[in-house]
Amino acid sequence: MSRIHLLSPRLANQIAAGEVVERPASVIKELLENSLDAGAQRIDIEVEQAGVKLLRVRDDGSGIVEDDLPLALSRHATSKIQQLDDLERVNTLGFRGEALASVSSVSRLTLTSCAAGADQGWQVETEGRDMAPRLQPAAHPQGTTVEVRDLFFNTPARRKFLRTEKTEFSHLEEVVKRLALSRFDVAFSLRHNGRPVFNLRPAQTEQEARRRVATVCGPAFVEQSVTLDEERGGLRLWGWVGLPTFSRSQADLQYFFVNGRMIKDKLVAHAVRQAYRDVMFHGRHPTFVLFMELDPGVVDVNVHPTKHEVRFRDGRMVHDFLFSTLHRALADQRPGDMPQAERASVPEASPVSGLQAGVFSGQTRMPLAEPAGQWQSSRPQPASIAADMSGYQALYGAGEDTGSSGMSAALAAADTSLPAVDDKDIPPLGFAVAQLHGVYILAENAQGLVVVDMHAAHERITYERLKLAMANEGLRSQPLLVPESLALSQREADCAEEHAQWFQRLGFALQRMGPESMAIREIPALLRQADAEQLVRDVLADLLEYGSSDRIQAHQNELLSTMACHGSVRANRRLTHAEMNALLRDMEQTERSGQCNHGRPTWTAMSMAELDKLFLRGR
Repeated sequence: MSRIHLLSPRLANQIAAGEVVERPASVIKELLENSLDAGAQRIDIEVEQAGVKLLRVRDDGSGIVEDDLPLALSRHATSKIQQLDDLERVNTLGFRGEALASVSSVSRLTLTSCAAGADQGWQVETEGRDMAPRLQPAAHPQGTTVEVRDLFFNTPARRKFLRTEKTEFSHLEEVVKRLALSRFDVAFSLRHNGRPVFNLRPAQTEQEARRRVATVCGPAFVEQSVTLDEERGGLRLWGWVGLPTFSRSQADLQYFFVNGRMIKDKLVAHAVRQAYRDVMFHGRHPTFVLFMELDPGVVDVNVHPTKHEVRFRDGRMVHDFLFSTLHRALADQRPGDMPQAERASVPEASPVSGLQAGVFSGQTRMPLAEPAGQWQSSRPQPASIAADMSGYQALYGAGEDTGSSGMSAALAAADTSLPAVDDKDIPPLGFAVAQLHGVYILAENAQGLVVVDMHAAHERITYERLKLAMANEGLRSQPLLVPESLALSQREADCAEEHAQWFQRLGFALQRMGPESMAIREIPALLRQADAEQLVRDVLADLLEYGSSDRIQAHQNELLSTMACHGSVRANRRLTHAEMNALLRDMEQTERSGQCNHGRPTWTAMSMAELDKLFLRGR
């Protein structure tokens, strides 16, 4: 081991570059963040060979004065923080003062700038080899231009690790898109090898913001998303959340910003997964563009070299706010709120309307009976729920009957004649026309055709009613004949003791037996078949990691979902028109009715325009 000595500035910068400059995309991120911090309203990016040969970023920001230009290329030189208090309330994207120094140590960098009110611009050049800046006057409008040429020219080993030009440019383009989403008020343009990639104008209105999101994320995302804006307890969450049916096979359309900074955070990801868990098909990933705003003093952005992660002072409050806001936004979506095609009147002579006329002519809105809890239009008041299927069968009267005998005689015999109604009075899912192969309900609404998977739809309705009844009545505990002993770490045992009342409300009774041991004396009756020891361990792991856990509720919901699946109407069961319409009305009132318990869609629609297109009508 040699004697301790100070690193040379060049070597120190190159070591720092290993953290900051991973690839051309890392460089463009740092340069664009500097431009945004400088108050730029327009940023032009020009790239050659995916940024390896040339990266040029030009902005119209405040610029840099002559004396500060050489200093801008020094390590730990910044205009964004002055003292320790500033570091505790960072409201800029950059603040460490390492980016330009690190980039200049592995490239040939030219920085040209003209400060506001200055008579002329100035230019400073540096190369990775000698690091000595050369200053000279230059013609330049107000703002700054940074040119980065021959990236990693003096570190060939780093250059060998770069991927193909196509791959590197895709990473770079993704960074530009993220920052374009973070600042709707700034114009962005990007050119690659002389070819325009996109030119985004400033978005001053909500419609223009939606247009930018559509350009970056695709128009289908905007069409299949929910807009939300919620503020509570000093936290604000706004943006766009994709519907569960608009999911992806990869988590590649997920943008989350905290005070304008794009982050990827475990706490945020966990809250989003929880919000979508009840409506997302397994193996799929949700889509969202979300912005959280909060006091900079309660979030630490200085926890990662690339600033991709943050730490919240009250992580549990942030997690609960995220989960509850997204959960409610998704639950509030009813068929009438879904994106609708352009309204088109139904032709009187069409085959569909002709079939409907014989069924519904002269009929008023369906009078719904109250058959043993099945498909009544008003939600049932929760009764006692037993911990087995027999209790569920008694409550909801759902069985495996394959005929119509299980339906209420009053409902089956209901009058099926409806008076003609205007389009504006037709419900979102319309009125049933027929049943297809005992599996699908065909209905006609004001826009066209609606197809409903009757088992999936009824499964969701039954499931939501079970959850509602369970939430109102609560979980009943079941004492264990022989308490289960649980060996834990002292930290886990302290956490369990701290949250003892919370466990009690969920049906668990835990008792501290020693510094590193607990005893499980009671468990929820619904979960008596579950592995209680493993469930408590998983819950404690969540509490220590995220400050909250819903694993107990998740296991309970899995059981309720199974009960709902077995208790829902089966395929090949012939329904009367009254029964089909009762199901459609219940779907319009039930939360999350667009997906069954497993995340599959329960209904789809085709407008008259789409149907006409299928049959080449009007051509």
